[in-house]
Amino acid sequence: MVERGAFGARRPHGMICCWQVFFLLCVFFHNYLGSLLDCPPTCTCSPTEIYCNMSDNSKFFPLLSFQGSGNNTGSIEDLFQNITSIHIENWTGLQTLRDVDMELYTGLQRLTITKSYLHAIQTRVFSKNPQLRYINLSKNPMLTTLSWQIFEHLQLSELHLEGVLFDCGCEIRWLQLWQLRGEVGLSTQRLHCHDGIQKILLNDMNISSCDLPDISVSHTNLTVIEGDRVTAICNGSGLPLPEVDWPVNGLHSINAQEAKVYDNNTIHSINITLVNVSRDDNNFLLTCTATNVVGMTNASIQLTVHFPPTIIKLKEPERRHDTCIEFTVRGSPHPTLRWFYQEKEISHTEYVRLDMDTYQDYIEGCLTFKNPTHHNNGMYALEATNYLGIASSKVYGHFLDKPFNGSELDYDYVTPTAETHRPEEDNFGVSIAVGLAGFACVMLVVLFLLLNKYGRRSKFGMKGPSAVISGEEDSTSPLHHVNHGIISPCTLDAGSDAVVIGMTRIPIIENPQYFRHGHNCNKPTTYVQHIKRRDIILKRELGEGAFGKVFLAECYNLSPTKDKMLVAVKTLKDPTLAARKDFQREAELLTNLQHEHIVKFYGVCVDGDPLIMVFEYMKHGDLNKFLRAHGPDAMILVDGQPLQTNGELGLSQMLHIASQISAGMIYLASQHFVHRDLATRNCLVGNGLLVKIGDFGMSRDIYSTDYYRRMSVTPASPNIISSLHGLCSCSGGPTVSSLQAAIRQDYRSLTLTI
Repeated sequence: MVERGAFGARRPHGMICCWQVFFLLCVFFHNYLGSLLDCPPTCTCSPTEIYCNMSDNSKFFPLLSFQGSGNNTGSIEDLFQNITSIHIENWTGLQTLRDVDMELYTGLQRLTITKSYLHAIQTRVFSKNPQLRYINLSKNPMLTTLSWQIFEHLQLSELHLEGVLFDCGCEIRWLQLWQLRGEVGLSTQRLHCHDGIQKILLNDMNISSCDLPDISVSHTNLTVIEGDRVTAICNGSGLPLPEVDWPVNGLHSINAQEAKVYDNNTIHSINITLVNVSRDDNNFLLTCTATNVVGMTNASIQLTVHFPPTIIKLKEPERRHDTCIEFTVRGSPHPTLRWFYQEKEISHTEYVRLDMDTYQDYIEGCLTFKNPTHHNNGMYALEATNYLGIASSKVYGHFLDKPFNGSELDYDYVTPTAETHRPEEDNFGVSIAVGLAGFACVMLVVLFLLLNKYGRRSKFGMKGPSAVISGEEDSTSPLHHVNHGIISPCTLDAGSDAVVIGMTRIPIIENPQYFRHGHNCNKPTTYVQHIKRRDIILKRELGEGAFGKVFLAECYNLSPTKDKMLVAVKTLKDPTLAARKDFQREAELLTNLQHEHIVKFYGVCVDGDPLIMVFEYMKHGDLNKFLRAHGPDAMILVDGQPLQTNGELGLSQMLHIASQISAGMIYLASQHFVHRDLATRNCLVGNGLLVKIGDFGMSRDIYSTDYYRRMSVTPASPNIISSLHGLCSCSGGPTVSSLQAAIRQDYRSLTLTI
């Protein structure tokens, strides 16, 4: 059998059957869900609200009824949790609000019960409704009293009680105090109570011997030694006489409490005794509470537990920006740390230093080595000491293999000893050894001078001093750069050792990681500048980088000529120890990079969290966004919003941008740094089409990271294999491609020659 459709097309009978089955399934599931969760008959319900404004004699709080198997428990709980508002009006049968009535509505935010015969509310009725912010109990004639404990654990913003006539007495004294303090919007409401004779304003109620309790404790700070026994006393007084208690949630030590009443039933005292005090209770806040019908007061004791030090972690050396022996020590008071190498105490220098942070009773940090060699191999010991004891632990530190299999020379200083008579043959042997050593040194110097004079050749056949560093040279050895006459970073004029690119002579600068202190430049060493947090005022968020969010900020006292200036700040979103070390690595790296086409790094702010890096602010943002905003399809790429631009960029402007990026990359290459992520998104644009390279989160110093490291050779472009200094040139192609693509958007006919 075949039927015809709306346009005369033939429709098989099977398709009609499918549509009928689908319709029946929809009806079935609709009825099933309807039976699963039914609204009370006098209410209207939505997925988020129950609204009951019709008269009802029911004595119970409206509960959504449901039918179904136990497998639907999860979905039922979700349906109740989605209810955020309940409105009940004219329910004359509702008299008591119980704990069980509200416990299912865990997501409830607003509750209104008005014009009912409600007269009693249980104390813990809202214990399962932490999100409740608005309660309206107005116009309930049978409601004559309320307890403050009903609302104790809520963060209420509004409580409405208009039209409720309370019984004047001590039980509603708390409500009078809340109204006087203007809490939860009560100050704007006219509340009344009946004093047995007439209705009066709640503000005019005068109740004697009814106020908040007074509380006192025996100590403010309590210092004990681990394992001790200690007792603290708490006294609560006032009328009505308060109940006192020591809540001990989270306390690890064994404890016992004893309460008594004395002084003619005017003071309620309670003692707490801690037995075998645990170190885990160090810095615990012991809190005593005094409670009566008017409210609750509390007093606290700061518990300090002293215990001997323990070394929780001592790891083998790990290569980071510098090499680190990581450790974690715990002790109270904080122990004094001493490091030993081969059983001799280490004196901290610029090459071996101690970096550490404290948190509560923990000390975390690193014994940091700057460019260690095989001479640093050996056994290291950490000793932690406080007045309760000493803890020590050892770890073997292996930094580099010995370059030769022969015996290692010991360069340690030895204690001078008294001169003794030596045999004549010993003096003769020493003379022979010294003579041979001197002859060998002279030969090495002559050989070096000959190689330096006749062995230097340009890769491209150029003669003379303008030689390009050949890829055949070992760029991983810092000695290569010392022995070939390369000038220091502080040299002002390009000497005989320079690289010629086109018609420009560029001096080759030593790696500051190795030779920062090796030259007398009459200039102090560059350190990371520290900026005070109070001098930084955040304005708005600019984006998100490798470490965290980036903000536009105003920074004071940064420039001697300006009171304040706009800067870009990067925040550290993950304050772990590893993230802090990466943060320190990038800060030290950026401090050593100073060039007109490298984003200027002002310093860091480390006094508190989050940690902050401060950079110069580039007004026009990243180059990728700038190119799109000045391209032929700019109106499409910015959601059709009109832009205040100067039109499309011309070829000369593109070349100007490319030349600035090239200048910045040449500088990085001269500093032996590899950016590894050169792209238009990592270049920033300022006023006057000034372009600078930024985002050094992936940058590397090829000397400090690859010295004495094995590397596997994978297929790569020829310039990468021939010279590590050309590593970033592969990223230059896509960058120039982005510039050219900004001029022409017809990608099918676009060609690019690099």
